[in-house]
Amino acid sequence: MDFGVVLQTNPPASRTVELARLAETHGFSHVWTFDSHLLWQEPFVIYSAILAATRKVMVGPMVTNPATRDWSVIASLFATLNEMYGNRTICGIGRGDSAVRTLHGKPSNLATLRQSIEVIRELANDRPAYLHGAEVRFPWSKGSALDIWVAAYGPLALKLTGEVGDGFILQLADPDIAAWTIKVVRDAAEQAGRDPDAIQFCIAAPMYIGDDREHMREQCRWFGGMVGNHVADIVSRYGADSSVPKALTDYIAGRQGYDYNQHGRAGNTHAAFVPDEIVERFCLLGSAQEHVEKLEALRELGVTQFAGYLQHDNKEETMRVYGEHVIPALATPVVATA
Repeated sequence: MDFGVVLQTNPPASRTVELARLAETHGFSHVWTFDSHLLWQEPFVIYSAILAATRKVMVGPMVTNPATRDWSVIASLFATLNEMYGNRTICGIGRGDSAVRTLHGKPSNLATLRQSIEVIRELANDRPAYLHGAEVRFPWSKGSALDIWVAAYGPLALKLTGEVGDGFILQLADPDIAAWTIKVVRDAAEQAGRDPDAIQFCIAAPMYIGDDREHMREQCRWFGGMVGNHVADIVSRYGADSSVPKALTDYIAGRQGYDYNQHGRAGNTHAAFVPDEIVERFCLLGSAQEHVEKLEALRELGVTQFAGYLQHDNKEETMRVYGEHVIPALATPVVATA
């Protein structure tokens, strides 16, 4: 299993770069960031500094969207970073949430998402793409390579992921919900003639190492509110009695709006409706052993990467314990002599 961290690009940017450097030091293979340019600093500028300050980590957004940038611009950003730093970028993409809603827009529809993935993938992999009725290509991007991982919750978005995604991002760590979503993605891939085993499966959720349960839950309750935005869209589209697991949809019954000025922040006052049970199920909290046990269960379901959100007050210590205890516990054993 690979391990990543998910950072917000809060100022100063040097702090984000330093956290990324520490993540690599502690054995994490991926550094992801939010991509919401009104709320936080522009991530692609900071990616260049992160890549310059590190040696191996893969860097990318969790997640970008098709609405806030021209698709060819997104592809150009990735291809440029790849030329500069040796194909160390990865693209997480979804329909859009805070990046579009803060501008009074709406998430992209799935047809637009599908088209954007095709254009971004082809251009960023040094191939021609069709855009606005014409064939276009970067004449300077020789050798650029980019995988595209799709973030999804609802049935149709999961189906699209299985049909076109190099990877699947599920932003919560509940094993029952993970099992359902992974099956939908795998089934869709197989029906599309793809190899389901070729798709990477990433669970992204807050990780907090500590022993004060109440404090950890309060630091991570914001995550249930963030997920609730997507769940509300699913309920609106499919109704409360769809195939989506009740474990995902029932908890938003007490949701009464959302303030994006507090998006992704500990202490979010619009996440009070999220019960303790959901925080525990959606996040990884507690001792290193508790984290290892939950990650082992997720790995058994086919999860190939865990990306831990660090939007709390214990970032460095959590990364240190992961590097010393959690990541080694889930590594494939290698012996010097047989």
